[in-house]
Amino acid sequence: MVKHQPLQVYERQLCLSCLTGIYGCRWKRYQRSHDDTTKWEFLWSLILFFTFSLLLVWFYFWWEAHNDYNEFNWFLYNRSGEWIDGTVPILATTAAGFTYIAFLMILALCHIAVGQQLNLHWLHKIGVSTALLTTAIGFISVNQTWGEEWAVIPISLQATGPFLHLGALVAVTALAWLVAGQVARSEKTMFQVVVLLLYLSVLLGLYMAPLSITSPCIMDHANLTPRPDVIGHQGAPMLAPENTILSFQRALQMNVSGLEADVAISLDGVPFLMRDRTLRRTTDVEKVFPARQLDDASSFNWTDLHSLNAGQWFLKEDPFWTVQSMAQREVMLVGNQSVCSLEQLLRLATLHNHTVVFDLRRPPHGHPCYHSWINDTLGVILLSGIPQHLVMWTPDWDRGQVRQVVPGLQQTSVEKLPPQVLHQQGISRLLLRYSQASPDDIREFSRSNVSVTLYTVNEPWLFSVLWCSGVSSVSSEAPNILRKVPYPIWLMSPDEYCLIWVAAELISFTVVIGIFVFQNYHIIRWRLSGMHSYNPEQIMLSAAVRRSSRDLNIMKEKLIFSEVSNGVGSAEDLYMENGFDYYNNEGISH
Repeated sequence: MVKHQPLQVYERQLCLSCLTGIYGCRWKRYQRSHDDTTKWEFLWSLILFFTFSLLLVWFYFWWEAHNDYNEFNWFLYNRSGEWIDGTVPILATTAAGFTYIAFLMILALCHIAVGQQLNLHWLHKIGVSTALLTTAIGFISVNQTWGEEWAVIPISLQATGPFLHLGALVAVTALAWLVAGQVARSEKTMFQVVVLLLYLSVLLGLYMAPLSITSPCIMDHANLTPRPDVIGHQGAPMLAPENTILSFQRALQMNVSGLEADVAISLDGVPFLMRDRTLRRTTDVEKVFPARQLDDASSFNWTDLHSLNAGQWFLKEDPFWTVQSMAQREVMLVGNQSVCSLEQLLRLATLHNHTVVFDLRRPPHGHPCYHSWINDTLGVILLSGIPQHLVMWTPDWDRGQVRQVVPGLQQTSVEKLPPQVLHQQGISRLLLRYSQASPDDIREFSRSNVSVTLYTVNEPWLFSVLWCSGVSSVSSEAPNILRKVPYPIWLMSPDEYCLIWVAAELISFTVVIGIFVFQNYHIIRWRLSGMHSYNPEQIMLSAAVRRSSRDLNIMKEKLIFSEVSNGVGSAEDLYMENGFDYYNNEGISH
């Protein structure tokens, strides 16, 4: 009487078919092989691993660069002349490519785990090559056009490093099962030694990695400085059109301590707020003055500038994806904004006793105010009645004259200079990009009584890192988001971090040792089970346990027929007992 194959064997065959079919289009049983992977396919496995690693870094970069998405889109606008959210296609393709390559990596590891030959299908090879090529092109493009943004990786590691280390430790510890199985099944001593040494080297490197992890948030809680002041860069541009009165009013509602703007000079000498060289992006100049839409913003007089609408573009482009959440009354208010003058901003700041900092752009050659732009701006400051100590003055031109005319201004430099030089020039503040000042720099400037303001800080993780670094203030396009960060996202004392580090690594080491012991115990138990007689074939088979080759199947067949001839049992029973699939003519992994 013929016995039916156990249900688990059918389930295993189904899983194996899906595994080899998706990875190498080997859906049929006779197409599968336990032979060693060819050198060519081994090379493709290395290419797959390299592509996965490259995509992982690329994905991490764009994930952490979220702080500067608006800067990136503005950069694209200056190159193309059209406002588009360039981060959407980049993120979509990156997520799709990373998911695809990660899926192939998992399939490859599963192949290794079950002893199947790696044989990547040619369509997947095209996909891997495409992902590798496009990612490499992306790296080169970013390096050439937005190279300063690479600094976000080491800065973000100050916030994510301890947690990435724990995640990597979990992943490498889990790989111990796969490594232990390979070492136990292999007959080549050299292969066993190489694999074991390679794995232990990676594991040891991870165990020692915390020695190189530095973060200002690893500090005693008592040493945490007060919360940095938040300055609304262009107001609150996520809630209202940038550099408009409504935007600055929304920023004040978010409890900012200061307001920051970009200032240009009109044809008739009126300082007004405008970030771009032209008016195309943030006004309706194409509709009102179609023949002048590419002209420099400083070539318009104040009457013409004030007649333009500076809010409709915000409703149309929705640069921060916030328009849909606005009430109808808010939409109408946003759509009726006009170009704002510097005097309007200063009077608003005076009313609320808030600091003002602005980036003053010199008008082009031939402009009536080309030589008087500094004096024109100082005149507006004096006319507005704002207390002088509330104005952070950043232009480097004629600082000596500026101090004579308006001595109470906070002299602020946008260039990172030694504290001694700053004091000699009468400069008491620095306004720098967040990537230009390390925690050590911030502490050094603080000890020298130089206040540091860093821009543009939009993400809570970056705000937390800078807070722990001791920065006095930050400039942000997202005061509505930073308002929700009353305390650093995480803060650990060195002793707490050391305890977590040591405990995690002790657990990892214990699990790895347990896995290796269990794998060997399992193999030994399998070798000793089911031995009814001791013939040469059975001894050879026991020595070659789990060997992934056709020779092993031949040895099993010899053993089975030898035992049948001795009357031990039926052929089918012995096929199943000795790990051989009677129906599929291939070995069964135990």
